[in-house]
Amino acid sequence: MSHFGEHLKHYRELKNMSQEELAFKARLGRQTIEKYESGVKVPDTQTILKLSTVLDVPASELVDKEHFQKKNKIN
Repeated sequence: MSHFGEHLKHYRELKNMSQEELAFKARLGRQTIEKYESGVKVPDTQTILKLSTVLDVPASELVDKEHFQKKNKIN
């Protein structure tokens, strides 16, 4: 799983959202969210911004491994 995918899943689960709900709110397909979370596909910048808005987190927290690790104490 890519760092982005791990972060996306983490914040989606913190919001108690299913992949389907996140996809609907971000106007994406559920399979697209699944591919992002599994690291099969990487979103473009506009999609990252859209996802961060829906999840109400800064885009940097979705893409920045070091910031995410410090904030969430992940090794």
